[in-house]
Amino acid sequence: MEKPSLLEKREFYQKNKSKLSNTIQEKIEKAFDIDYTYHSTTIEGNTLSLIETKAVLEDKIAIGGKSLREIYEVANHSKAYNYIKECIEKKEKLTEEKIKNIHEILTENILQGGIYRHTDVQITGATHTPPNPNEMYKQLRFFYDDLIQKEEVMDAIERSAWTHAEFVRIHPFPDGNGRTSRLIMNYQLMEKGFLPIIIKVEDRLDYYNDLDLYATTGNLQPFMKMIETLEEKRLDEINTIIKQEMEGGQTSE
Repeated sequence: MEKPSLLEKREFYQKNKSKLSNTIQEKIEKAFDIDYTYHSTTIEGNTLSLIETKAVLEDKIAIGGKSLREIYEVANHSKAYNYIKECIEKKEKLTEEKIKNIHEILTENILQGGIYRHTDVQITGATHTPPNPNEMYKQLRFFYDDLIQKEEVMDAIERSAWTHAEFVRIHPFPDGNGRTSRLIMNYQLMEKGFLPIIIKVEDRLDYYNDLDLYATTGNLQPFMKMIETLEEKRLDEINTIIKQEMEGGQTSE
């Protein structure tokens, strides 16, 4: 279950986030988008640096020596993140259609997105082998049913961890499953009033091990703990900024 301290931090954030000026909110959001895009694409092998990612997203600069695919991966990830923010703003639930839309945005100008694979796949370095296409379709049906049902029996952290781990275990798309999974994980967090988080490239070994453990044994606890720790850290960072703004406002008065 969610720790009371985590819930209290979420409550503080939700209650006081409006105290941040639009300028500060935009600055925080832009910094997060760049950082999130960099780490999520780098985990999958993209070679753009953090500075190059910023140049593509903020300055719309083409990076010499990089493939068009890598440029599109970065630009598309930012678009997909903006899409889920729009969905959250409209209070729309995560559905199969939404997940296909996310994947289609992620793979624009790279491959035909939103279409499930028709061949077997292997995950490099993993002990788990994703199901064959026929079995994959059966498991996907259960996954989308459980997306609704697990809202009643899981808290937000557990549900977001399960959504990511189960989707990437099934591995329904020919490419882009990791980026899609991290986006739908954040969709589930944001839907429940939490902040989106970043799984950083330097933590990818623990991240892969936690996902492989779930895929082979069904043990979700280590991955849940990772998400909970990252969520608490992010809430602490933003709530500290909010408190500084509140104290500054009181001082100026």
